[in-house]
Amino acid sequence: MAARPAFARHDLLTWPLVGPFLRWRFSRRFLQAVLLAVSALILFDGFLGPQQSPKNLATVTVWIHYRGLVVLALLLVGNLFCMACPFMLPREAARWLGRRLGLQRNVPRPLRSKWPAVILLALFFYLFELYDLWASPWLTAWVIATYFLTALVIDLFFRGAAFCKYVCPLGQFNFMAALASPGEIRVREAAVCTTCRTKDCIAGNRQTGQRGCELWLFQPGKVGNMDCTFCLDCVYACPHDNIGLLARLPTQELWSDPRRAGIGRLGRRLDVTALLVVLIFGAYLNAFGMIKPVYALEQWLAARLHTTAEAPVLLLIFGVGLGVVPPLLLATAGWLSRLASGRRESVRETAQYFILSLVPLGFGMWLAHYAFHFLTGALTLIPVTQSFLNDIGLPAGEPLWQLGPIVPADWLFPLQAFFLYLGTFGSLVAAFQLAVSRYRTRQVALRAFLPWAALTLVMLVAALWIMFQPMEMRGTIFLGL
Repeated sequence: MAARPAFARHDLLTWPLVGPFLRWRFSRRFLQAVLLAVSALILFDGFLGPQQSPKNLATVTVWIHYRGLVVLALLLVGNLFCMACPFMLPREAARWLGRRLGLQRNVPRPLRSKWPAVILLALFFYLFELYDLWASPWLTAWVIATYFLTALVIDLFFRGAAFCKYVCPLGQFNFMAALASPGEIRVREAAVCTTCRTKDCIAGNRQTGQRGCELWLFQPGKVGNMDCTFCLDCVYACPHDNIGLLARLPTQELWSDPRRAGIGRLGRRLDVTALLVVLIFGAYLNAFGMIKPVYALEQWLAARLHTTAEAPVLLLIFGVGLGVVPPLLLATAGWLSRLASGRRESVRETAQYFILSLVPLGFGMWLAHYAFHFLTGALTLIPVTQSFLNDIGLPAGEPLWQLGPIVPADWLFPLQAFFLYLGTFGSLVAAFQLAVSRYRTRQVALRAFLPWAALTLVMLVAALWIMFQPMEMRGTIFLGL
């Protein structure tokens, strides 16, 4: 019997059942079709169903189940939800129409950056709190509908995966978190790529009609998960069967900052730095907005501003939380790190390089926050589905509104703390490895590492304090905690 390839044990595409399914050329379309059907039901209930958030499919599935399952998939495998994204199925029709009408153009060079996504993410975090999107099925449905419309319009006029790469806020979150994931789409044997002349993974396979990577991630030069939607187009296009979904050590791609195909060096791109700032520190702001101390802060600020309107108060909180505190912390750590290393470089350059180390802790914060809502509200899907079926004339019995958390209440904080400690460990390892790869000796690297270790621990304490506070039970009518 032939020897099993060395990569096979660690390649999800070689596993029984799941491997053949993912290698099926239409597997992604199948997953997208399923989620598109689910999205249609969510939109229907969001617009026409009961406008009580714990009793509507829109708010329950989007703000509890979708977010919880996204972070779980990222923790265990990688960016699986971009793979199955329902927004991308209708866009295929828009792309076809755009080509037929001659509307499609390349994205203008000034717009080929993460700045649109940075602005949209910051705006979304602000509006999420201002309009209590989690409590409004109608507004949640409009968010989903706007998402579909935006993806359709952008891909009608622009070539490639413009919406995914430059605009989609959800995709940018997945890209950031996937930097710490244990799975990666990459080549199996580098030597095979050196002899390839057709470069089908990027150019497309003319024989099969399979397109190549639309995000311009050339597999031989691809490093990590940034901008990778796990679409598997490169897998289907490769004539040598040399690309897989391989396991790796989580956070490993954060240990250095090499040039990446289609992206460049992350630490030299200000737009990527801004994106990481919004996503890492946005995790803290998003969780802070759901605990009791935020209301006392809002009242105090409203009194100082002599206003009863929530909009300017929240704008000030988010402005300070995303525009003042992060630059101050990063600049301080960068200045101390540069001073300790004795290297001639700007504080900004140092901070941009080392901010990559904070990604695991930022993801840990999102994981701890979303885990709380998922673990306390996952079972609400059962009575909400029963209620929905009853409303459309399909008898499903009396809704079981009494269903509670899926774990004992005493387990919640320890589980949240575990996710935060896991993220902290990943950040400390990444920061030290980044220092080792940048400085001439381990002694210098250790000195440069210490300010970032201190910042990581300060952020851990802040995260534990937030998670220790009573948090709103959003999306569920269970009030037993």
